[in-house]
Amino acid sequence: MSLIGESRKEYILNQINSEGKVITHELVDVFQVSSETVRRYLEDLEETNQLKRVYGGAVKISRSREEPSHLNREVLHVDEKRKIGQAAALLVEDNEVIFIDDGSTTLQMIEHLLHKQDLTILTNSIPALFSLIDYKNRDLYSGEIFFIGGKVSSLQSRVVGSLAEKLVEHFYADKAFISIDGIMIDKGITSFDEERGQLVRKMMEHAKMSVVVADHSKIGMVQFYKMSDLKEIDVIVSGVPAPEEWKAELDRVSVEWIASE
Repeated sequence: MSLIGESRKEYILNQINSEGKVITHELVDVFQVSSETVRRYLEDLEETNQLKRVYGGAVKISRSREEPSHLNREVLHVDEKRKIGQAAALLVEDNEVIFIDDGSTTLQMIEHLLHKQDLTILTNSIPALFSLIDYKNRDLYSGEIFFIGGKVSSLQSRVVGSLAEKLVEHFYADKAFISIDGIMIDKGITSFDEERGQLVRKMMEHAKMSVVVADHSKIGMVQFYKMSDLKEIDVIVSGVPAPEEWKAELDRVSVEWIASE
């Protein structure tokens, strides 16, 4: 690698350390080189475990397997999550029964469901429950609310565990809206936490359609617990288009990818 190449990689690492991420097209503009050249820089840095390449760029490597708290998740990529929530809500029809899991992205759906008629929402999310109760008390939401009870995770503001799973088994829904912590074309959708993953899996099994919502930071990432293969998903709603190299496999397993941009 030339001295100028090493200097550019040092710039990338400085950006990663200060901003937490770099965007490929921004590096192309800064360096005035091709995207292929930037990709090689990122590959070199990933090989030495200095960053993690993701769709559209790279992110700082997390040395922890711990899931961020709900409050921290709620403020990450919030504008993108709002657009995803609005796009996902368009998939909901009047008179449907839907699962909404505890994700910060699925939470953004709720305000866009208020005009739906005769909706029934089942959720294990405490913030989603409070939001629905508030809308119901203000006569802004006319549907039914079912809270999936069980063991409370105070840090994540959600319910998980065997009692919650048994409760889900009593219901059948039209759609399950699922947040994830990682998605890869060959590894499926993954979660930081196995208890959350098991409950989500149960929701998917008891729904006619499974809809995954995922901001760009989840694409190309894999976490501890595998929730399902991609072939078990019907729709993915994201803030960005599907990676070009994923499209053939998505078509093969009949997964529709909706970009909210």
